[in-house]
Amino acid sequence: GLAGGANVILIPEQRCDVDQVCAYVTSRFKASYAPIVVVAEGAMPKDGQMVLKDESLDSFGHVRLSGVGEWLAKEIEKRTGKEARTTVLGHIQRGGTPSAFDRWLATRFGLHAIEAVRDGDFGKMVALRGTDIVRVPIAEATAKLKTVDPKLYEEVGVFFG
Repeated sequence: GLAGGANVILIPEQRCDVDQVCAYVTSRFKASYAPIVVVAEGAMPKDGQMVLKDESLDSFGHVRLSGVGEWLAKEIEKRTGKEARTTVLGHIQRGGTPSAFDRWLATRFGLHAIEAVRDGDFGKMVALRGTDIVRVPIAEATAKLKTVDPKLYEEVGVFFG
């Protein structure tokens, strides 16, 4: 997304205008610049429905989200005549080299998790709130779907489709 230098970021919380994305891609190529478009699985076109590679289910019985990146790349190529390449981050994203902060935070999480076990405080997970490590009941952490805050979306909305 933003940290990776993306020019366009499409998210499920806001339907995207594929024509607008293609117009932006075309404008960037005219400036001799190949844009980076990031699309989250679950993102949907303004005048369409969710794009799925297949109807397979995950281990929780939910439809496995996949295929929107490939679909969007084909649409961009078809509408702009420019080559669009896709990279599905998945394991690549999860397998990057940890930063110093990542290592420090993981160590803090580990120490607090050990303390929770020692205290017999089960059924909870450790989480970062501000700069504090806190224990959160797993049921509370998983009770509600986490979405992008509309205020944050508006703040950086220039990057979204």
